[in-house]
Amino acid sequence: MMNKLLIFAVVSLSAGRSSAFVAPTTSLSRALAASSVKNAPFSTSKLYMSDAAAAPVPDESEPTEKQEPIFERLGVGILRDYSKRLPLYGSDIKDGLNVQCLAATLFLFFACLAPAVGFGGLFDVATSGAIGTMEMVSSTAICGVIYALTSAQPLTIIGSTGPVLAFVATLATLANKMNLPFLPLYTWTGLWTSLILFISSITSASNLVKYLTRFTDEIFSVLISAIFVYEAISDVGGTFSSPASTFTKALLTLVLATTTYVTSTTLKGLRNTKFFTKRIRNTVSNFAPTVGVVTACLLARWARIVHGSGLAGLPALSLPATFATTSGRPWLVPLMDLPVWARWGAAVPALMATVLLFLDQDITVRLVNNPQYMMKKGRREGNVLDGMHADMLVVSILTALQSLIGFPWLVAATVRSVSHVRALTEYDEEGERTGTIEQRVTGTSIHALIGCCVLFAKPRALLTQVPLPVLMGLFMYLGTSALPGNEMWERILELFQDPKVAPKKRWTDTVPKKKVTIFTLTQIACLGAMFWVKESSFGVLFPVVIAMMAPLRFGLERSGIIKKEYIEILDEE
Repeated sequence: MMNKLLIFAVVSLSAGRSSAFVAPTTSLSRALAASSVKNAPFSTSKLYMSDAAAAPVPDESEPTEKQEPIFERLGVGILRDYSKRLPLYGSDIKDGLNVQCLAATLFLFFACLAPAVGFGGLFDVATSGAIGTMEMVSSTAICGVIYALTSAQPLTIIGSTGPVLAFVATLATLANKMNLPFLPLYTWTGLWTSLILFISSITSASNLVKYLTRFTDEIFSVLISAIFVYEAISDVGGTFSSPASTFTKALLTLVLATTTYVTSTTLKGLRNTKFFTKRIRNTVSNFAPTVGVVTACLLARWARIVHGSGLAGLPALSLPATFATTSGRPWLVPLMDLPVWARWGAAVPALMATVLLFLDQDITVRLVNNPQYMMKKGRREGNVLDGMHADMLVVSILTALQSLIGFPWLVAATVRSVSHVRALTEYDEEGERTGTIEQRVTGTSIHALIGCCVLFAKPRALLTQVPLPVLMGLFMYLGTSALPGNEMWERILELFQDPKVAPKKRWTDTVPKKKVTIFTLTQIACLGAMFWVKESSFGVLFPVVIAMMAPLRFGLERSGIIKKEYIEILDEE
């Protein structure tokens, strides 16, 4: 048995490097198209609890983020998170009953459903049908509702990610090499991963992310935005060279994607203009992405009616016709079909899965908790660690349940989470951010609507009328809308601006231009390296590269390339 365990460990580690399946390079829209072949009342009352009075009075005896120990006594971090957030549960419901939350729900519904269907198609290919679109959409709906209702930071949106997909593909390859049943191996790996994540949650291991700084946050955020933009552009552009498409269809694809993006972006910016009244400006701005999607869908329908499906028919969103597993297997995975030695050996790949889920989850929650969003519920001022331990507990429990049923593992999804927060941001008369509507209604409603698409035929039939190019325009909007306010992006633009007329930034008069350029170019190099790793056969090592950003940042400081005082200004939270 020991020999088998050793062989299992060696093969599992080597499979991560040699797997021929590179999930992130597969286009989301092509996966959406492939899947189509195979197959709470709201009111307008202002009840927001973002005022200082809504938050508990800070306890000066509590440690600050930097003073937080890496590990704490068992359960201390979880109890602290829930003790601060649960008393505000009533306001988490009341604060979500308004027009802005309704707009955010409609926007994020499309933004969460489309990737779920796309990733479902990719999982189908990677696992030979063992996990597919039905499992992905069901997992997104059920686990999304549970997370929104039980987490300490309910504005975080969970979903599948490229690195997790790459890992599952590698695990499927490993199962084939070892002549083991895939789903039982997946279940045991998930149970081990769940156990390790559970231990990390009760020991407050998420405090480790305090060593990450704005340097890493900015790179990670720009990377995820770049992936969304890259996927949208490559898929729209690919229709012009695809033999399965005509020039007319390719042109219509470009028009629909552009209509969605331009309409959403233009109407979103209406808030900062002087047209109409403030109430009209804010309402139109909040519903901008939804209006963009509806406008492009109506344009596609008009083209189909006038020119016919043969000339103007485009691939559309597709959902499974019946509520059943993709392969027709039972919902519960037969875990005992895996040999005893492999059940123990599954702990080896579980270590890599833990790194994937742990870093994806905590880095995204750290971005959501950024002080720029001025959140106050259950928060210590300026502390981005609040809520992480309780949220990790929820993720560990969900991972165990997903593993037993054969659902894909879900963690915090960066672009969707940041877009969710920004859709709930409040502004004053001058367009300055004043706070965020902190509540649980939108997260619950988004995933409940996705669940309705799985269970009921009429919503499912309506969504099959949404052309994929429309969703590509929405992906483009998701990617670009997350960039404003990212200082790395602002410094990249600054590289091409005339310093004599460029607007001044907080570092302009305190940090030499040369040092700002070196800092920015270092971030760009890291961005390129992370993108290369993600797109390569080493994709499962992506979170390890993220973890290396912190030592690199401190290396810049220690080496003297950039003085400590300059880095502290550029990297200030």
